[in-house]
Amino acid sequence: MPPWIPLTVLFWSSVLWGLSWWPLKQLSAQGLSGMPLIFVAYGSVGLLLLPLLYWQRKLWRPHWPLLLLVLCCGGVANIAFPASMIYGEVIRSMVLFYLLPVWGVLGGRIFLGERLTPSRLIAVAMALTGAVLLLGGPGILAAPPSWVDAIAILSGFAFAMTNLSFRATPQLPVPSKVAAVFLGCLIFSSLMLLAGAQEFPHEIDPVTLVWAVAFGVGGLLLATSCTQWAVTKMEAGRSSVVMVMELVSAVVSAALITGADMSAMEMTGGLLVLLAAVVEACTPATHQDAGKLSQPA
Repeated sequence: MPPWIPLTVLFWSSVLWGLSWWPLKQLSAQGLSGMPLIFVAYGSVGLLLLPLLYWQRKLWRPHWPLLLLVLCCGGVANIAFPASMIYGEVIRSMVLFYLLPVWGVLGGRIFLGERLTPSRLIAVAMALTGAVLLLGGPGILAAPPSWVDAIAILSGFAFAMTNLSFRATPQLPVPSKVAAVFLGCLIFSSLMLLAGAQEFPHEIDPVTLVWAVAFGVGGLLLATSCTQWAVTKMEAGRSSVVMVMELVSAVVSAALITGADMSAMEMTGGLLVLLAAVVEACTPATHQDAGKLSQPA
């Protein structure tokens, strides 16, 4: 397969993720936000994909521990990120989450044997610098670290590990792995609600619930499926850097839709992230074994 195909799919799926803030804001304004929103949107997709998971059981049953790994990584990632948004400062948590390229490149090196080429290290440095500039510069980290910071870092780490687990399990069908991610979201969000992390709203318009389900099935499922298909066809470091386009599209779309102005620092940060994606996309593949995690010792 030409390498530009998964690169293009990942690029646009990252843009789609970046635009997801708008329906989330709209649903939150209707009284459904945070953990209940994750439970409804992600959980509905998890329930929808359960028959698919059952239908493909003969393919994943011999490797069920690996599927469980995908479920845990994907579930934790999609629970930790909104939790950091709920309990912490959104901008600070976003910056800590976007350590994602670091985890992706390092994880690709440790678990998949991908080389740390100079161009890749430069791309990571550019992406992280651009992310920090987009979100306000180094002053945003002036406050001392807290447990919420740890949750935000965990979300980026878990997302990177989800991508690595997809790449490291080629013997598992991608649809089953996507279903496992959403099932993990359903399980962990249910546990969080039962633990009292957030109360489910008692009076909520049924139309809002319908829109939340539609957002999950029509938006989250499409974005997740495209993203995870693409990362199975790309090196972990490359995919992690390209996925930072999610941040760029979120900032640009917010500026266009809400009419907010972008400062020179924000525009510089966006340009750095774009250049990082280009540098990473142009880096030659290292042709290392992409299935080391899944191979027996």
